[in-house]
Amino acid sequence: MHAFFNEPEQLTRTFVSFPIADFQQTRLQLLSWGDQFNSCCFLDNHQYEFPLHRIECMLAAGSLDQVSASGGDAFSSVRDLMQRQPGDWLFGHLGYDLKNETEGLQSSNFDGVGFPDLFFFIPEFIIQLSCTEMRIGVRDGRHKEVYDAVTSFAETLKNKHIQPNRPEIKPPSVYIQNRFSREEYIACIAEIKLHILRGNCYEINFCQEFFAEATAIDPLGVFRALSITSPNPFAAYYKLNDKYLICLSPERYLRKSGDNLISQPIKGTAQRDLNDPEQDRRNKEALASSEKERAENIMVVDLVRNDLSRVCRSGTVNVDELCVIYSFPQVFQMISTVSGQLEESTSWAAIIRATFPMGSMTGAPKKRVMELIEKFERTKRGLFSGSVGYIDPNGDFDFNVVIRSLLYNASTGYLSFHSGSAITFNSDPEKEYEECLIKAAAIKKVLAEANTFLS
Repeated sequence: MHAFFNEPEQLTRTFVSFPIADFQQTRLQLLSWGDQFNSCCFLDNHQYEFPLHRIECMLAAGSLDQVSASGGDAFSSVRDLMQRQPGDWLFGHLGYDLKNETEGLQSSNFDGVGFPDLFFFIPEFIIQLSCTEMRIGVRDGRHKEVYDAVTSFAETLKNKHIQPNRPEIKPPSVYIQNRFSREEYIACIAEIKLHILRGNCYEINFCQEFFAEATAIDPLGVFRALSITSPNPFAAYYKLNDKYLICLSPERYLRKSGDNLISQPIKGTAQRDLNDPEQDRRNKEALASSEKERAENIMVVDLVRNDLSRVCRSGTVNVDELCVIYSFPQVFQMISTVSGQLEESTSWAAIIRATFPMGSMTGAPKKRVMELIEKFERTKRGLFSGSVGYIDPNGDFDFNVVIRSLLYNASTGYLSFHSGSAITFNSDPEKEYEECLIKAAAIKKVLAEANTFLS
C-alpha cells in the first residue's frame, strides 16, 4: 500500500449508514441536493456490473479546502492540499491541457468554457449510495454532533425531494455551429495523413468542437435525461461554480488499488439495434472481427503498456483483456484492460505524469500527436479528453475519461461538445467527417429531448 500523506496526524471522517427503500428516488434526491453547492461531484455507475467498481454512486458536495491551477506546477498544488488536509478524500478533475506540464508543450487555442487545468477539493459531505444503503461522511471530531447532523440530513433527504431554487429560464433559439466546414475538415485529414506517411505518427485522435453561444440550459435536467437515454458506468455530474460537466462516459482512465494499477482504454464502436436482435448480434460480431478496429485498439494498448511501465515494476505490466466487446445501451465498445504493479513509494503525481493524457484520446507517439492536435484542432479541449474522479484516504483512486460529454458555462451561455475519431493512414476523410456529423446529430437530438430548447 502506498500512502500519499506525509503528515503523521491524519484527520478522520465520520460515516453514518442509513437503509434506503427506493434506490432510484434516493439517487435523484441526492443529485438535486448536491447541486445547490458551488463544488459538486456526482459519480454514477448506473448499476453496471462493470469490473472493479467499488461504489455504485458517490456524491462530494461543498468545499472545506481546494486547489485550482492553470499552468505552472499544478501537481504541486495537489501535493500541498494533501499535506494541509492529510488522510481525507479529494475529488476533482484533470484537464487535457495538463499535457503542457507533463510533456513540456504549450496551448494557444480558444477555450469557451474556462475550466481550470486542474481542480481538487476536500468535500464537506461525502455520500455513498448502494442499492440498499446510504452512507454519509462528515469530517468532524465531535462525533455526537456529527451523528445528530447527518441523522437530520438523512431524514430530510428521505422525506422531501430537495430541489435547489432556479430562476425561470426563457432561453433563445440555439444554433449549434461546427468549427470545421466539410472542405476544411477533409483538408486537415489529408495533412494528418501526410504526417503519418512520413512516419511522424501512426494514429491520431482528431476531434472537432461543436458549440453554441448565449444559450441557457438546465444542466441537472440534461444530466437526468441523458442518464435515462444513455447510462454509462463512468458517468459524472460535475459543477465548479458556474461551469458544468455533463458526462456519460463508458471509459476508465486509471484506477489504483494498493500496488495495482488498472487502465481500460476503448477503441472500437458499433451501433446497437435493440429492435432487431439478429442484426444487433451481427453488429457485435462485425466489431469483434474488424481488423481496423482491433489494430487501433492494440496500438493504444501498446501505448498504455509503455506508460504504465514508467511507474510499474519490471515484468509486471500485463494485458488482462484484449479487444473484449462490452455491451452498452446504444453501442458496443471494444475495451482492453492493462494492469501493472507499482514501484515502491510512487507518488500520485508521478503516476499521473507518466500516464496522462490517456492514450485513447491522443494517439502514438503521444508527444508528437499532441503537437499535431494543437496544430490542427481549432479550440482547446479543456476538460474534454481529461478526467474526473477521486483519491481516497489510503491514496487509492479511480478516474474516468471525459468523453460523451457536454461542457457548459452558465455565466456566458457557452455550450460545447466534441466529436472525433482515430485517424490512421487508411482513414477515409469523407467518412470520418460524416461520422462526426452523425455523432453530433445524436447529441443534438438528446439535448432537444431533454427540453434544452436546442433547434
